[in-house]
Amino acid sequence: MRRRKFIWLLLTALGMSLHLAGTAHAQHRYWYPYRSWSSGYPLWPQQQRGYKKSESTKKTKSEKASKDTSKDPSREVAKGPLLIIISIADQRISLYDNGALVARSSVSTGVRAHPTPLGVFSVISKNKWHRSNIYSGAPMPYMQRITWSGIALHAGDLPGYPASHGCIRLTHDFAVRLWHLTKRGTRVVIAHDDIRPAEISNAKLFVPKPKVVLASPPSDAVTQPNPVAADATPAPLIANAKQEDAKDGTKVPVPVLAAATPQKGASITVFVSRKLSKLFVRQGFVPVFDAPVTIRDPAEPLGTHVFTAMELQNDGAAMRWTVVSVPEGSSHSQRTPEKSHKGRAKETIKTVLPTPGNANAAFNRIEIPQDAAERIAELLTPGSSLIISDYGISGETGTDTDFIVLTR
Repeated sequence: MRRRKFIWLLLTALGMSLHLAGTAHAQHRYWYPYRSWSSGYPLWPQQQRGYKKSESTKKTKSEKASKDTSKDPSREVAKGPLLIIISIADQRISLYDNGALVARSSVSTGVRAHPTPLGVFSVISKNKWHRSNIYSGAPMPYMQRITWSGIALHAGDLPGYPASHGCIRLTHDFAVRLWHLTKRGTRVVIAHDDIRPAEISNAKLFVPKPKVVLASPPSDAVTQPNPVAADATPAPLIANAKQEDAKDGTKVPVPVLAAATPQKGASITVFVSRKLSKLFVRQGFVPVFDAPVTIRDPAEPLGTHVFTAMELQNDGAAMRWTVVSVPEGSSHSQRTPEKSHKGRAKETIKTVLPTPGNANAAFNRIEIPQDAAERIAELLTPGSSLIISDYGISGETGTDTDFIVLTR
C-alpha cells in the first residue's frame, strides 16, 4: 500500500512538471516584447497566434475563408507615403503610413563589431529569396536593400538583442507583410532611440506649382534657355561630385552618369547640405540638378531633418508635410542593449519626442534661390522629401540610390 502511494505521488509530480514545462514553452514561443497593431491593416505579426478560441468565437468555413483572403499580404495597400523607423536601443521597428503609426515589431540589429549604420536611407532594391554574397550564401528572405555595401532588412533569427552583421533582422511574418507593402524609394530612418514624425507647417515649404498647359509655339520661335540654368548645374556634372572619403581612407569612385531624364510624376528628393552649401535634387534615383544655397550662421549645426510631402490640400494649392528629426549618434558608442544572464536584452526604451520647432528653425536659416525653388515646385508630388543635414553627400549615395545620409 505504501509502495502504491509512493508511485502515485511520483506520477502526479511528473505530470505537473510536464504541464508547467509545456506552458512555459508556449509563453516563450508567443511572447514578444512589442505587440503590433494597425489602423486599417490586419493585425501584424504574432499577436494573432497562440490563443485558443472559445466555442462562441469560432467562425464558419465561409467566414474563415473570407478572413484568410483579407490577410493576404499582397492585397495590402498603403494609404499614403510610408516611413520606416528603426530604433537600436529598444530593438524595434515602427511603420508609419500617411503619418500614422500602423505597425510595430521587434528586430535584431548589428553586433558591436558590425554595427548597423545610423542615418537616412531608402529601399533601393528588393528580392524575395536573396542569399548573401558576403556571408557564404546565407539566406536573407524578403530582403529589402538600403545600401549597396550590404545593409538590408530581411527575415531572420531574433534572439532578443543585436546579433546580425549590420543588417536589420525582422520576424518572418512582419518581413513578409512589409516586403509586399513597400516600394523602391520607401524612406528608412535608423536612429539610436525611438523617434517619431510630426506634422509641420512653414510658409517657406515648397508648394505645388499649378500645371499650365501652353499652346504650341510657332515653328519659327526661338527656344529660350531655362532660367534656372544660370545658378543650377545639370545633373551629369554634379552627381556625387563632392562625395566624402570612405572611412578607410580610400576614395569612393565617382560614377559616370548619363543625362538626367526626370520621370513624369515620380516623387523627388531635395537634399540640402550645410557642409557643401548646396541643394541637390533627385527624381526616381536620377540626379536632376543642383544649386547653391545661402545658410545663415553657417558655422552653427542645422541637424538632420527629413520632411515628407504627405498629400495635396485645398484642391492642389497646398501640401501637408511631416518631419522627423534624426539625433546625432554613433551606432556603437551607441550603448548597445546589455544582455541579461538569460541572453535577453534589457529594454532601455527612450522615446525622443517630436520637435518640429527645431526643424523649422533649421529650414528658416536656408535661403534657396527663387528659380531653384520654382523648379522644385514644378516637380513636387506627394511622397517627395526634403532632407536637411550638416553632412555632405555620403559615399553610399550612388548611381541607383536616393540620397543616403550617415549620422555617425
